[in-house]
Amino acid sequence: MLHLAPDDIDGIVASATRETVDLVVVGPEAPLVAGVVDALTAAGIPTFGPTRAAARLEGSKAFCKEIMAAAGVATARYEVVQDPQAGLNAVERYPAVIKADGLAAGKGVIIAADEEQAREALHALLVERRFDTRQVVVEEHLEGEELSLLALCDAQTAVPLASAQDYKRIFDGDRGPNTGGMGSYSPVPAVDDARAREICVAVHQPVLDELARRGIPFQGMLYAGLMMTADGPRVLEFNVRFGDPETQALLPRLRSDLLELLEAATMVGGLSGIELDWSGTIAVSVVLASRGYPVSSSTGDVITGLDAVPPGVFVTHAGTAFDDVGQVVTAGGRVLNVTGLGADAASAREAAYAAADMIEFEGKQVRRDIALRVVEPAGARP
Repeated sequence: MLHLAPDDIDGIVASATRETVDLVVVGPEAPLVAGVVDALTAAGIPTFGPTRAAARLEGSKAFCKEIMAAAGVATARYEVVQDPQAGLNAVERYPAVIKADGLAAGKGVIIAADEEQAREALHALLVERRFDTRQVVVEEHLEGEELSLLALCDAQTAVPLASAQDYKRIFDGDRGPNTGGMGSYSPVPAVDDARAREICVAVHQPVLDELARRGIPFQGMLYAGLMMTADGPRVLEFNVRFGDPETQALLPRLRSDLLELLEAATMVGGLSGIELDWSGTIAVSVVLASRGYPVSSSTGDVITGLDAVPPGVFVTHAGTAFDDVGQVVTAGGRVLNVTGLGADAASAREAAYAAADMIEFEGKQVRRDIALRVVEPAGARP
């Protein structure tokens, strides 16, 4: 284990060089935007992830919109503004979506129900400089089902992963503030592999081509957050990394060799002709969050029950640490992901929630409706 901060680029390069690492896979967005891939590549270390220039797709909402417009990718109507009054003037109708331009750990998107909420959001972002942003994107609020579709990219070709759906808000029924994600499931019934390929052709590939045209080859994971509207898919955002918590629901279903895929993606054209192999199971991943999240987070709370989780259920650590006596404790907002697999959504949900209920810590927060819409379609609910 290397004790390095994700933004310690010099330390990461030095450690990878010292350990003669064959492949670096970058997870967080901040080091990607800061240029860790550029530094590792310059040192001759193969790295999966986009360069600093390409990572602006996630690092700047305004740049992302510019690329989509040039590539002809469908997205919400929008305007980029630098002061609160211009932001209010840009709103066509409420609810409206207001986005911090830079990185905000999944918390920089505000859905304003009325002018008062919009004014508060614009003041927080442009006057108080929350998330250190100097401009915001004001866009129309889209209606429909959200969809996450990730694609492996080798600078020429985008290969879609299976579909997934993320649950952003903290409370059941999509209530409360946005988070980095409270759970996910895969696949989404309405988006099979063939439909995923169609969306990738219309969404990911044009962005890849436009970046290449600008001399910014994109290599790594391109994550599209989509709204499936009555008029077709519309892009809400792009991330430039494995999505969390979607990845926790995707990788347990992947039969293809992940390492081979990541290595292939680091070579221009390396993914040509590749088709991914998926199991027929459904995966449901539930996030266990700490007390106060997403406004704050509690650290140092002892976590029990991890050893009770049965085989076949995956527990992924996110915000955890060891205390002075070796106990696992909370160390962040989203603490753990618990992923269950099943032949159908009901059995996958049962496995995930049964294991999640075995794990305890003070103030634990859990959404209870992850993938419930698949088990109980809206028309069948009371």
